[in-house]
Amino acid sequence: MERYSHITNKVKREIVLLKARPCIWSKCTFCDYIEDNSTCTKEMIEINNQVLDLITGEYGILEVIDSASIFELPKESLLKIKEVIKKKHIHTLFIESHWIYHKHIQEIRDFFGIKTIVKIGVETFDDHFRNDYLNKNATFQSIEELKKYFDSPCLMVGIKGQTKDMITKDMEILTKCFEYGTISVYRNNSTSVKRDDELVHWFMQEYDYLIDDERYDFLYDPTDFGVGE
Repeated sequence: MERYSHITNKVKREIVLLKARPCIWSKCTFCDYIEDNSTCTKEMIEINNQVLDLITGEYGILEVIDSASIFELPKESLLKIKEVIKKKHIHTLFIESHWIYHKHIQEIRDFFGIKTIVKIGVETFDDHFRNDYLNKNATFQSIEELKKYFDSPCLMVGIKGQTKDMITKDMEILTKCFEYGTISVYRNNSTSVKRDDELVHWFMQEYDYLIDDERYDFLYDPTDFGVGE
């Protein structure tokens, strides 16, 4: 399992994959990203300390991810991140959270005390597909409400049931409303949600220019950030 890497093709930053408790929601129909979760606090702290000690601060920007939300990390790991931020002169932090925690986002921003870009797994701005089919439980009522709390939506393309029109609207909202974002191409896993290869092919032809857009990270494979397995 790779837990430390560099992202150099967009916003240059160090990235760490930490170990966290199980996702508080854990009901998304497409997600089987649970093997890295733990209920052993000692194990999480030990692994996370080893990874966080690798941070050099060379870019001044750090991204911290885990298999759940930033809020699922042990308190000791959150304090360690804060310590590393100060010691390594980090000025910008990327983190991720589920919508469930939206009323606590300002608290975590205040805790770290630096510019914090908060990601959220939106998957699609189509409310029906997002919540009724993917079961995201991301129940914001408007883009304005989403932007009150989050800076960077993570969108997924290539899922059977999505349409070209749906993806077109997603990319339009992303590029018009957000300075940061992540676009992920769906990959089959152990769930019943399947990839639409024809839709992926269309997307890669129609929106290939977004691969080079400095504002948005593009993941054709989940390990393209250099962490995971």
